[in-house]
Amino acid sequence: MRFVDEYRDADKARALAAQIAALCQPGRRYKFMEVCGGHTHTIYKHGLEDYLPETVTLVHGPGCPVCVIPMGRVDDAIAIATRPEVTMTSFGDMMRVPGSHGSFFDAKAAGADIRMVYSPLDALETARRNPDRQVVFMAIGFETTAPSTAMTLLRAEAEGIENFSVFCNHVTIIPAIKAILDSPDLRLDGFLGPGHVSTVIGCRPYRWIAAQHHKPLVVAGFEPLDILQAVYQLLAQLAEGRCEVENQYKRVVPWDGNATALKVVNQVMELRPHFEWRGLGFISHSALKLRERYASFDAEVRFPVPGVRVADPKACQCGEVLKGVLKPWECKVFGTACTPENPIGTCMVSSEGACAAYYNFGRFTRVRVREAVRA
Repeated sequence: MRFVDEYRDADKARALAAQIAALCQPGRRYKFMEVCGGHTHTIYKHGLEDYLPETVTLVHGPGCPVCVIPMGRVDDAIAIATRPEVTMTSFGDMMRVPGSHGSFFDAKAAGADIRMVYSPLDALETARRNPDRQVVFMAIGFETTAPSTAMTLLRAEAEGIENFSVFCNHVTIIPAIKAILDSPDLRLDGFLGPGHVSTVIGCRPYRWIAAQHHKPLVVAGFEPLDILQAVYQLLAQLAEGRCEVENQYKRVVPWDGNATALKVVNQVMELRPHFEWRGLGFISHSALKLRERYASFDAEVRFPVPGVRVADPKACQCGEVLKGVLKPWECKVFGTACTPENPIGTCMVSSEGACAAYYNFGRFTRVRVREAVRA
């Protein structure tokens, strides 16, 4: 398959692995963070850690949009969804995310009208077909999905659809990376930059990471060779004494981003003063809300919400996993009390969650299986 098979070529992967090993300095260990959950799944689905020297470690970042939603926001959404006049619409990943009193699935089983959709336009179509219902879209995601939410609101306004609103939980990647860099818990040598987010914001916003924190960042694609090449580029920068932002994913990511998408998001949304992230706490100016002009489409304005901060279960260590402090298998309940069928934390729920990646692809321990690479 063109543009897929050539990025999964095992011979090229072995050649890249040899080049990566040659760049590693004797006695030095390297730790790189893949910010995006999509990268995490590629790494463990294809066993990419087995292609890397023992001295190179990849850790997970806060780039899974479902994983970073705190329990309090889930409770707020369920409070709206259980109102008799409301039809809540949501992406499938959010349906099993636990709040303090259960998930969307639990609320649906108890009688709430909650429906899975594939896009905000599907939610808007639900509002068109059900003018007697208040249809709410549970908007989540980084800058990748914010433009589609913004465009849907503009369409709802243009068509005069008054029974549609959005519960906005869109977050922004740059403040999250800053919070990681400011954390004393983790020492990093560089970043694999998020591919999907960068299709919207471009590469330019990451330059401060290199300039102020002296950490190289390479925006990477999602195929195995993309990630191995990005690791090679990071090591090459370190070996040459450079610290820059590079774009490995040039076939998709423009350096300056998507101006049209950024314009429509800026038209409809603005930064919140602060927003709580699971595992990272409150981060200033790290999430989006609807501008006052579009308050009539804001579910937080239209409906009362509890707005109560809820602590994660004590057994759950999603926060440490999201910060890269722990590998999923180091969590006390990983694979035992916490599984995809019975998730305690969001990292096991989402299709982009690190714990789900480890569980689904058999990465239960630190042991690396190298026989396939050596063959």
